[in-house]
Amino acid sequence: MSAIQVSSSSIIVVTTTDKHDVAETIARHLVTQRLAACVQVEGPFTSIYRWHGQIEAATEWRCSIKTTAAAYAEVEEAIRQLHTYDEPEIIVLPITGGSTTYLRWLEQQVEPQSPEGRESAP
Repeated sequence: MSAIQVSSSSIIVVTTTDKHDVAETIARHLVTQRLAACVQVEGPFTSIYRWHGQIEAATEWRCSIKTTAAAYAEVEEAIRQLHTYDEPEIIVLPITGGSTTYLRWLEQQVEPQSPEGRESAP
């Protein structure tokens, strides 16, 4: 059994989209660019929300992005470039603890770089 590690540098970024292929594109881009260790694409599910004064309902897919606080700015930028929504949901959840070996693996997979060192989003 591995020890539990308290983490302040690992985070989960959540975004949703109305198209499965957009969710997969975001997921693959973030992992390929080493901005995320793992992205889980979940759905479809129904979201009920208020937009421009109206109650709306939409079928969506959720991306749960495991990354680091140091990579957050690049993750947000990539989501905004690849997303189809005018204002995508982008929420950060701290990972306050977990398996020492998993959190070590997560941090080893993410390598934030300057924008010049990355491929641009498709």
